[in-house]
Amino acid sequence: MTQISSGLPIGRLILIPALITLAVTVLRFVGEIKQWSPNWFNHQMGLSVVAILWLAPFFGVYFALRLQACGQQPVSVWGAIGLAILAALIVLFLPGLLPFKFVFPGRLLYGWSILVLAAAVTLPGWPALFKTMLAYAYAARIPIAILMFFAMRNNLGTHYDAVPRDLPAGIGFWPKYLWLAFFAQLIYWVATTIVMGMLFGTIAAGVARLARGPVGAGSSPA
Repeated sequence: MTQISSGLPIGRLILIPALITLAVTVLRFVGEIKQWSPNWFNHQMGLSVVAILWLAPFFGVYFALRLQACGQQPVSVWGAIGLAILAALIVLFLPGLLPFKFVFPGRLLYGWSILVLAAAVTLPGWPALFKTMLAYAYAARIPIAILMFFAMRNNLGTHYDAVPRDLPAGIGFWPKYLWLAFFAQLIYWVATTIVMGMLFGTIAAGVARLARGPVGAGSSPA
């Protein structure tokens, strides 16, 4: 089992959060299939109240505090916060810098590139937290990639098989699935989870550091 520096297993650290995330995924899927309130279960592409996206900040804080308690804090928590904020700024402002808009699938590749860049920016600040968020992100998103396969195959009418307006007419199942589900989940949404978790996690670590008062510098996590 992969471990973080002094021996904290990543699998053990992310197990309960991954199970909670899976439960929310199942709840959302059932809610959409059963046509529960659209105020809570959005059947279209876009944000929904019941969604695993909102768990990323919460678990980012959880992982950060657990790692900090085990002595896996970054060399500079303030440096880690700065890089996480920089990543958030990249996500917020870089997409609007170009004077033209991409169409499918170019806009996907452009968006994915921005998120991957932003996630990579956070890595030097706190490698141990980055590794944990990466493992959690894949644990959260692989089940959705599998679920979307069956949703798209059977046209279930959920957000898991919804398609964007600029999807080319007549596109086959496999290109549609790979672009909108497999690669989207395992690249775009994994990177998004990392950026959100790193931002809230590093800030929580900084607040915890201030609450404890002056401490000695921690060692760099592997």
